[in-house]
Amino acid sequence: MKLEHNQKLLFIGDSITDCDRAKPEGEGLFQALGNGYVAIIDGLLQSTYPELGIRVVNKGISGNTVKDLQMRWQEDVLNQHPDWLVVMIGINDVWRQFDTPTIPEKHVYLEQYEKIYRELIEQTKPKVKQIVLMTPYYIEANMNDPMRAKMDEYGQVVKRLADEYQAIFVDTQQAFNDLLEHVYPATIAWDRVHPDHTGHTIIAKAFLRAIDFAW
Repeated sequence: MKLEHNQKLLFIGDSITDCDRAKPEGEGLFQALGNGYVAIIDGLLQSTYPELGIRVVNKGISGNTVKDLQMRWQEDVLNQHPDWLVVMIGINDVWRQFDTPTIPEKHVYLEQYEKIYRELIEQTKPKVKQIVLMTPYYIEANMNDPMRAKMDEYGQVVKRLADEYQAIFVDTQQAFNDLLEHVYPATIAWDRVHPDHTGHTIIAKAFLRAIDFAW
C-alpha cells in the first residue's frame, strides 16, 4: 500500500465528504469522521493496517464549491500539514447551475473551476508527499442527461490536473457507472448526489484501490 507509517491523511470536499463530521476539527472519538466514505476508509485502514498508525482527518463542509475551498485552504489544509491530501470537489459547482439557474453568483463555471483548482494544487504540492484528486460525480447512467454531461466535463478537468501534477487519480464517476449497470440510481441516492451507505462504500473502494490497499 502507498500509505506509510504515521502519515496524516486529510480529506477535503463538500457534503459527500462532510457527512456530519465533527466541527471544527473532523477527527477524534464518537464518529468524528462522519458517517460517509471517509469513515469507511478509516475503518478499513485501522483494521487492516493497525501497525501503520495512519491519522485520518475530515475537512469536508456541506454545500462547498471550489471557491469555498479556496477561502478556507490555508486554515483547513496548509495549517494542518498533512502528508497526504485527498480532494473531491465540483458537485455543487455544477449543481447550482441546475437547481438555482437564476442565481449566477452561486455558479462556478468550468474555466473558473479549473483556474482555482490549479492554484490550490500549486500551493499545496510542494508541502505534501502525495495528492489524490477524486472526480465529482452524478449518479445517472444516461450520459446525455444535461447535469451528468456537465459533471463529466468537470471530471475531465480533474483528470487533466491529476496527470499534469502527478497526483493519484480516482474516477468516482466510473465507479458509480459500474454499479449502475445493475441497479437504478434512486436505490443509491434519491437526488442522484447524496448516496446511501452502499454509495459511500463505492467511493471508499475506489479510493482504496487507487492507493493499492491489500484486500
